[in-house]
Amino acid sequence: MTRNALSHPAEVLQETLGHRFRRPELLLQALTHRSAVAARGRQVRRHAPPRDSGSNERLEFIGDRVLGLIMAEWLLERFPHEPEGGLGPRHASLVSRNALAGVAEKIGMPEALTIAVHEEQAGIRQLANVLADALEAVLGAIYLDAGLAPARDFVRRYWTDLMTGQVDPPKDPKTALQEWVLGRGAVLPVYETRSMEGPSHAPRFTVSVSAMGAEAQGSAGNKRQAESLAAAHLLETLGRGPGARKGGAAVRSAVHVDAGKENS
Repeated sequence: MTRNALSHPAEVLQETLGHRFRRPELLLQALTHRSAVAARGRQVRRHAPPRDSGSNERLEFIGDRVLGLIMAEWLLERFPHEPEGGLGPRHASLVSRNALAGVAEKIGMPEALTIAVHEEQAGIRQLANVLADALEAVLGAIYLDAGLAPARDFVRRYWTDLMTGQVDPPKDPKTALQEWVLGRGAVLPVYETRSMEGPSHAPRFTVSVSAMGAEAQGSAGNKRQAESLAAAHLLETLGRGPGARKGGAAVRSAVHVDAGKENS
C-alpha cells in the first residue's frame, strides 16, 4: 500500500461521504487517532512525535468551525422567524457529541479509524468523543479538499433526520442540567472559563461545567454558547442528553468523562 493509499474501510467510507478526495492524504489524516501516530513514532525513535503530527486533531479543529457555520446557516434558513433564544439550543443539540457520534456510526466511521493496538484493546473505537472528533476531522478534510459546498452537502444529507425531528426548540441545556441536578438534591452546576483564544473580533471560548462529580467542556464563539455546549455534553455524560441512549457510543462516553477533546 502506498503512503496515500486508502484502506478498504476508508474507501467504503469515502463512497458513503459522497466526496472523492483529490488529496486522499487528508482523509487518511482525518481517520488517524493520535494514539496511532504516537505508536508509529515509538517504533522509529525513542520519543513519540508531537500530538498533532499526522493525527486528526488539526483537522478536527477546523471541522468544528465548519460544522458550526453550516449548522447556523441551515437553522437561519429553516427557522427564519425564530429568535436567537430558540436557535441556540437547537444548534447546541445538533452539534453535540452524541449527535456527531450517531452520524459517525451511521456512516460506518468506526471501522475506518486507525487506532493504536493498545487503545483498540481498551475499546476506544466506539467511544462517542473519539467518533465525534473524527467526524469533525473528516468534515474539515472535505472543506480543505474542495471547499464549503461539499461539506455543506454532507452535513445536510446526514443531519436531516436530526434537523427535521426538532419541532420545538430543545430545552436550553443549562436549564435542563440545573433542573436535573437539583431534582437529585445535588448542588448547582459550576461553570468555569478555561480559555479564550483568537482575535478580539472572533474569540473562541472554552468553558467547563462540573456537577455530581462529573465534568464536561464546550467551546464556541461566545461564552454563553460555550456554557450551553458544556451543559449539553455533561447531560449526555450523565445519560440525560438528547442523544443519550442505552449501549453504543453515547453511554460509553461516560467512561472518559473528563477526557473530552483533550484526551480523545
